[in-house]
Amino acid sequence: METRTAAQRFADTWQRAWTNHDVAAITALYHDDAVHTSMPFRPPHHGKQAIADYIAWSFTGESEPTVTFATPIVDGDQAAIEFRVHALDNGRPTTLAGCVFARFNTDGLAVETRDYWHTADSHS
Repeated sequence: METRTAAQRFADTWQRAWTNHDVAAITALYHDDAVHTSMPFRPPHHGKQAIADYIAWSFTGESEPTVTFATPIVDGDQAAIEFRVHALDNGRPTTLAGCVFARFNTDGLAVETRDYWHTADSHS
């Protein structure tokens, strides 16, 4: 699969699935042996199950998410994709903004991803 197609599918699926907290739809985007790092100083999650566990944990306490992913910027087998989420975090309006960097295999599955993000209280 072409990287641009894989990256757009990744962004579209994450956007839809995050909105519905659909962990299975998201983890279907990853190779069985994928590695994901969330933030630069956290230990990486190795394998699809560890990634699924992290995603499920990260949705804990979050409700009513509105999620947008930008058009991926693609170079070779990699893509950078910005995202923004407005949600209630344990009842508090919060905005999360970040970027995911993903490397894809020829089947269009993510084999390596890393996120950089920040949250702020929303005042809307």
